Amino acid sequence: MTREIVLDTETTGIDPKNGHRIIEIGALEMINHMPTGQQLHLYINPEREIEAEAVAIHGITSEFLADKPVFATIADEFLTFVGDSPMVIHNAPFDMGFINAELARLDREPLPMSQAIDTLPMARRKFPGAQANLNALCRRFDIDNTHRDLHGALIDADLLAAVYVELLGGRQPDLSLEPAAAGTRASAGSGQTDDSGFAFRADSNQFDRPHAPSKEEIDAHDALVARIDDAVWSR
Repeated sequence: MTREIVLDTETTGIDPKNGHRIIEIGALEMINHMPTGQQLHLYINPEREIEAEAVAIHGITSEFLADKPVFATIADEFLTFVGDSPMVIHNAPFDMGFINAELARLDREPLPMSQAIDTLPMARRKFPGAQANLNALCRRFDIDNTHRDLHGALIDADLLAAVYVELLGGRQPDLSLEPAAAGTRASAGSGQTDDSGFAFRADSNQFDRPHAPSKEEIDAHDALVARIDDAVWSR
């Protein structure tokens, strides 16, 4: 079983070395490259003002964060959720720089860069010369991101999870594995849901051959079966 955490952050500005802080963390769990439904979403009071340029990107204001916990309060919750699992991050040095700056303020051990899987260089290697931001990758892989009016850590982590699977090669085209809502089962006729909460859906017309076998193909198959002792096709 492979556990990974897809993660994104929003911040007060672009450089933690200038005192900028994390204001939102969105993280979701994947097992064997499938979302499990387990997620962590935190808003954080940065104890400083947010740059106007940053607000224009994510829409999060100081007023909204005034009653939210500071990073020291949520640090253990965050670290426990991540554990020692690889973290899938788009432009990992940015997010890791902010995370480790926050941990350094608390005299906590930094998370190693080796724990991060950076999807930005993955995308650049796969599509050299093409745009590699999250919106561009969603367009390329036909992933619906119409709900992404502004950047948001959990929204972006969810989109990145889908992008990451595509960068790895995509799911099997003839099998759809989707996380089912907690406490629900797949609807009648749509497939089955196992105890892990995943819905296995197969549409019958998805498996239809685009054409019927020709007479030559049928004759060739019959000839092959005739040469096989106790062939299952003859039973």
